[in-house]
Amino acid sequence: MAETKVEDIRAMSEDQREDAVLNLKKERFNLRFQRATGQLENTSRMREARRDIARIKTIAAQLRAKKK
Repeated sequence: MAETKVEDIRAMSEDQREDAVLNLKKERFNLRFQRATGQLENTSRMREARRDIARIKTIAAQLRAKKK
């Protein structure tokens, strides 16, 4: 499943990747508040969101390095 996600990320434009990271950061912010108030049911989503951000940033860096 992660490989498909990598292919999807590589197919995105740079702006789409930036938007995806922004949305994931907003989601993490909301998840932190849910955890603090005891409303968070799926605690593994925090870890997934963090790793998705890292995955997008890593692929973006690879693509930038490849262009140079």
